[in-house]
Amino acid sequence: MDLYARVNIMEGRSVRLPHGNVADAIVLDADPLGRVESWIEAGADYIHLVDLDAAAFRDYRNRSLIDSIIAAVDLPVQVAGGIRSPSEAERIIDAGAWRIVMGTAAIEDQNMVWDLCRDHPGKIVVSVDVRPDREIATRGWTMNSGRYLEEVMIEMSSAGAAAILLAEAGRDALVEGPDLRLHLEALSNVDVPLIAGGGVRHLDDLRDLRRLEVDDRRLEGVVVGREVTSGRFTIEDAKKVVAEIPPATEEVPNVPIAPATPKSQAKAEAALKHVAEELERGAARARLAVSRIRSGEIETALGEALAVSGHLSSANDALMKLARRHAHRDNQDD
Repeated sequence: MDLYARVNIMEGRSVRLPHGNVADAIVLDADPLGRVESWIEAGADYIHLVDLDAAAFRDYRNRSLIDSIIAAVDLPVQVAGGIRSPSEAERIIDAGAWRIVMGTAAIEDQNMVWDLCRDHPGKIVVSVDVRPDREIATRGWTMNSGRYLEEVMIEMSSAGAAAILLAEAGRDALVEGPDLRLHLEALSNVDVPLIAGGGVRHLDDLRDLRRLEVDDRRLEGVVVGREVTSGRFTIEDAKKVVAEIPPATEEVPNVPIAPATPKSQAKAEAALKHVAEELERGAARARLAVSRIRSGEIETALGEALAVSGHLSSANDALMKLARRHAHRDNQDD
């Protein structure tokens, strides 16, 4: 399990959110780069930078600062906050970000995620904020998406997400412990790497997360921040815990996993849904190209025709992934 050190940036300063609300932000210091360097010195495995201005207010004043932090440090930097478009995602990746994290935009526009995962393999992390009933919250916990954990995880896995960042919407992470059942359910849904989005109050919480296992799969990492800076434990303490080998026979008590839809069926449904949507879009662009030709707009028609090829390519990629998955399953059955 890797440790992702969180640095929240707001108005050019590093801040702490006591209850997850930007209105309650507490300024820690005016030097986010210095805070990142202190995390690196302490031994963090990765840096998790969060642009709160972009996330909450669509204000991108911190982007140049984030670019400079990425350029200044050697540790891989994962950037989150307000990444809502392919152009912004690509800009941050081009600036040298190890990975980017997309939240609301990924939930509301799955096709964009498929395209970005195809064009930037290994770079796209999807963040899901989960309510106790497993519905996904969006827009900073202010909206309900009408979509639920299992279906979203399967779609993001089929799209090729590098990892899923799992957060518990509305929980006060310094008071309430992590929902172990939620994390077990998530581990049981898909094979994509899973990162706990913070919320360990003390080392025992970290041990509990470290012990979770489903079919030999464990959490890839956990985001840490204020629990370290408030002195509850150190990165050195945390690294000793995550390096521990959990007892092979010990089970996490009282965390039964809810029955899930068969993974192969759900993944196939998500993939074929994407194929259908891409083909429908391609057909619409092809019809538009015909209309442009009839109007004498040859160059515009050619542009539409090229767009058709992009939709076909995306559909074909999804079908090939589905075929490979099916072949792999057949080989395992043999």
